[in-house]
Amino acid sequence: MTSTATNIRTVGLVCIATPDQDAAVEFYESIGFEKRTDIPMGGGYRWVEVYPTEGTTGIALAPPRPGTQVTPAETGITLFTDDIDSAHAELKSRGVNVDAEVSRMGGPVPPMFWFRDPTGHSLIVVEHH
Repeated sequence: MTSTATNIRTVGLVCIATPDQDAAVEFYESIGFEKRTDIPMGGGYRWVEVYPTEGTTGIALAPPRPGTQVTPAETGITLFTDDIDSAHAELKSRGVNVDAEVSRMGGPVPPMFWFRDPTGHSLIVVEHH
């Protein structure tokens, strides 16, 4: 393994601001994630992490900074599936706000679709083998 000056080796978490952590946890658990961390931070705040069941990189559902409003964002979070059509159909059947259909651009671009969490943040699901 090549060493770098910073010794950064992996991405462990991505963080998204979530005003209603309980609703977010319920949503992510309903689509197959598991809550692995839920620690009080003081002042009524909690540090919450959810992960795909086979994943080592999680999503931190963090409270917004005091005095700030959460604006839904395209997170850039990309989730992999072996069967894009099955994943799309399953999320749609669960009432998740998903794109109407799977995008198929062809060439080197894999089939994909976007979905939105309860805060309105967008995540992308990509077929990856």
